[in-house]
Amino acid sequence: MNGRRRALGQHFLRDPGIARAIVDLAAPTRSDLVLEIGPGEGALTGELERRAGRVLALEVDPGLATRLRPRFPRAEIVEADARTWDFGATERPAGGRALVVGNLPYSVGKPILTALVAARAAIDLMVLMLQREVADRVAAAPGGRTYGSLSVLTQLYCDVRVELRVPPGAFRPPPKVDSAVIRLTPMPAPRVAVADERRFHVVVRAAFAQRRKTLANALAAGLGLPSEAIRAAAEAAGIDPSRRAETLNIIDFAALAARLS
Repeated sequence: MNGRRRALGQHFLRDPGIARAIVDLAAPTRSDLVLEIGPGEGALTGELERRAGRVLALEVDPGLATRLRPRFPRAEIVEADARTWDFGATERPAGGRALVVGNLPYSVGKPILTALVAARAAIDLMVLMLQREVADRVAAAPGGRTYGSLSVLTQLYCDVRVELRVPPGAFRPPPKVDSAVIRLTPMPAPRVAVADERRFHVVVRAAFAQRRKTLANALAAGLGLPSEAIRAAAEAAGIDPSRRAETLNIIDFAALAARLS
C-alpha cells in the first residue's frame, strides 16, 4: 500500500457482498450522478458503474487512479483529495440525484464528513463507511458518552442511520477496529430553526469541549463569558445550567444559542 494512503489509514474493501449492500443503500439509477470517495481497488466502483448514470471517483493515490481507469472505462477517475474537493459545486443531473458513496479513510473521515454536511444543499444522499466509533457518534442520541458535537452538528441538517456493521476481515489489510456504514439524508431545512447557525456551531462545540464540566462552566471557558451570564442565559432558555452538554438535545441547544447570540 502506498505510503500516502497508509498515512491516511485506508483499508481496501474486499468483500463483494458488503460492496453490493453498500451500493444497495444508495440505490443509484441511470438518472443519477454518484461521487465516490476513495475507490481504492474498485470494490464499490464496479457496482456503481453498472447502476449509475455517471460515476465520478476521487482517488488521492496517483498509482491507484492510473490502474483503475482501464478497469472502469465508464467511470471518471479523478486524482484528487476529498479533503479539499468542492462538494458544494456538484451539479445534479437533469431529473436525477447527486449521491455520495465512499469508504472514508479513518484518519480523515471526520473532516470529510463535515465538508459533506456543509455541502448538503448539493447532495441528495450520502452512504459512507467510517470507523464504527465515529459512525456511532454521528448517529448518537442525547444522554450517552458517544453523543457530542459531531452528533448535534450532523443531525441538525441530516437524518442519520447506521445501516451496516462491517468486520475487519472484510478489508485488506484488516484494520484493528470494526467499521460501520451510515446513511445520511440531508433535510430541506435544519431540524430546528436556528437564527444564527455560526453561533449555534460555536456554542455546541464549546459545550462539549470540556464535557466533564457543567454546562455553565464549559461554556464560560469556551466562549470567554462570565459564568453568571451563561447561567442567566441557560435559565432564560429553560435549561438547568448545572446539567452537562450530553443531556441537551438539538432543541435545547438552539434555545441556548439564541440566548447567547
